[in-house]
Amino acid sequence: MKVTLKPLKESDRDQFIKDNQRAFKYGALEEFGLRDNHYEEEGEIISRKTIEDSIDNGVAYRILDDGVIMGGLVLNIDNKTKHNHLDLLFINPECHSKGIGYKAWCLVEELYPDTLVWETVTPYFEKRNIHFYVNKCGFSIVEFYNKYHKDPNMIEDAQDDEDDEMFRFIKYMNK
Repeated sequence: MKVTLKPLKESDRDQFIKDNQRAFKYGALEEFGLRDNHYEEEGEIISRKTIEDSIDNGVAYRILDDGVIMGGLVLNIDNKTKHNHLDLLFINPECHSKGIGYKAWCLVEELYPDTLVWETVTPYFEKRNIHFYVNKCGFSIVEFYNKYHKDPNMIEDAQDDEDDEMFRFIKYMNK
């Protein structure tokens, strides 16, 4: 297995978005079944706009294994503070549990060695993600956003009920 990261090409943007939506939907359907109601837009757990905004304001990569697309990720890099954010990370559902996500994350850390802090969030129901970030990648859960404790970065009224519950993770890098 030879996992690599390749910068997202504009010609692959639409497929990247569809692959991301498919991976996020898979996680929600796995947890809740067909009655899921965690949609940002009709039929999608994560909206096209959310993904596009992330790509437009960050650095997007395709995750490849021996040249075959396995997923993708989007990073928000702050060269001044070195407090960077993992906006999106997804692995195609048929490629889960093969170590691809972990190898991709290790490559991210190698690509950005000056990072002091990594941060990310994931929905409360994504047990695979929570396991991945905490037990595999060394993040710590530092906050739980919910209707009583709203994400200060969330747009007004965008987080309005328990369906928007998210864990916030931090990883301090040892320098």
